[in-house]
Amino acid sequence: MYSEKDVLQEKDIPAKATEPCIMVIFGATGDLTARKLMPAVYQLHRENILPKPFACIAFARRDKNDDSFREEMHKAVQEHARIKPIDENAWNSFAENFHYYKSDFDNDEGYEGLKKYLEEIDQKLGTKGNRLFYLATQPSFFTTITSKLKEHGLVYEKDDESKFSRVIIEKPFGRNLDSALKLQQEISQHFAEEQIFRIDHYLGKETVQNILAFRFANSIYESLWNYKHIEKVVITAAEDIGIGTRGKFFEQEGLMRDIVQNHVMQLLSLVAMEPPVSLSASSIHDEKVKVLRSIRPMKDEEVDEHVIRGQYGAGYEKGEQMKGYREEENVDPSSNVETFVGMRLFIDNWRWAGVPIYLRAGKRLAEKTTEVAIVFHDAPGVLFNKVKKKSTHANILTIRIQPDEGISFSFNCKVPGLEPKLQSVDMDFRYSSYFNATPPEAYERLILDGILGDTTLFARIDEVITSWKILDPVVSHWEKNPPLGFPNYAAGSWGPDAAEHMIEYTPIVKCDLKSGPK
Repeated sequence: MYSEKDVLQEKDIPAKATEPCIMVIFGATGDLTARKLMPAVYQLHRENILPKPFACIAFARRDKNDDSFREEMHKAVQEHARIKPIDENAWNSFAENFHYYKSDFDNDEGYEGLKKYLEEIDQKLGTKGNRLFYLATQPSFFTTITSKLKEHGLVYEKDDESKFSRVIIEKPFGRNLDSALKLQQEISQHFAEEQIFRIDHYLGKETVQNILAFRFANSIYESLWNYKHIEKVVITAAEDIGIGTRGKFFEQEGLMRDIVQNHVMQLLSLVAMEPPVSLSASSIHDEKVKVLRSIRPMKDEEVDEHVIRGQYGAGYEKGEQMKGYREEENVDPSSNVETFVGMRLFIDNWRWAGVPIYLRAGKRLAEKTTEVAIVFHDAPGVLFNKVKKKSTHANILTIRIQPDEGISFSFNCKVPGLEPKLQSVDMDFRYSSYFNATPPEAYERLILDGILGDTTLFARIDEVITSWKILDPVVSHWEKNPPLGFPNYAAGSWGPDAAEHMIEYTPIVKCDLKSGPK
């Protein structure tokens, strides 16, 4: 039976958020704010989507003031804004209500001062006490900040309909199952589940959002979306860059926690889920969790058979020599932290019985791309078995998340001429060329949804916990069994040879969008 809340959530998201609010960014002097958050908030303001009135407070420990921080953010927006050049008039009107507040994260006086400062802004602008807290800090500060917010009266009860307080938390949410459960227990003492927004920026990408529309609004593909027609699914999250200045972070987390546990598992759940009963947040989350719970558990002795880890060594990229992971800044010269993960999973339900799901993610790979490749079963070869070499290729549906967001489908076609020769060709759809527009940045959508209180594109706690239950045996196995032969792939390659042998198919390499499968 539908509740009033479900019915409201099914309505189209409004073009504008009508509730005024103040957004407080903790850790605002970090790289995330400069590269992603501030350009996103500016873009929402430029497009007249932000609520009116709206204010943004940067809460950080460094010694800055309004003017100096506004200047820094002006430069950051100029560099990272989605639409350039920036509109100086729009920036100036936005910057008027952008302020810097200096305090340590554990300072009680700082939170008392913040409370008074926010109340002054409420009185001046009419923001009605609405608060959106964004924790752009190291995970170790999450508990401290949320407890201080509650202690100093900056968090309201969830049933207070006159005003809202919400918190956006960046991944990773915990380092393993036990730490994720502990973190949830601590945060839930201060915020209700409806007030906690666990952000995964992949879910804000236009193509990821379109997976549901593509699957469930097109009967031709949904009717084929099962074990009878699909041979395998390959989800790839490849980056051509190294770890940059994130050495300390990566030494603590590794690629499994940084990319696979959140981004890749979220993509898997959207690709494999059953049709939800509605487009409400709760209905979509329910189906995602069902898929994750259907993934076959992995025993300790099975990890090495189904999971391959890697670490990049020195190599070349576009003719330029690249150093290995162990040579990066703030990295242990004998580090065994993984920068590549290849994994084979099975979903034990009716739709996906026996279909291997391959996940692979890595740093310093040959190309930056995130995509989902649906590989269909080969057609019977009886009509073309007299050709000297195999001339037919599997039909492949490729959903490109980034870059060049779009969808392509490869099929076999006869080459013009007298010989019965076949070649794989592509039907290719690109968002930017078809709609003549650049898709919004993920953080634009997610910040707006945080203001609106829409949790659809955020991770619910049972999704996070179920994901950790799947991956915890792998992490535990790795901790007990150090890798042999690290580094085991060169920078600029496609990862360890063992991973490609396991997958037995590399969509990026064998299915070039321009020339077709090779």
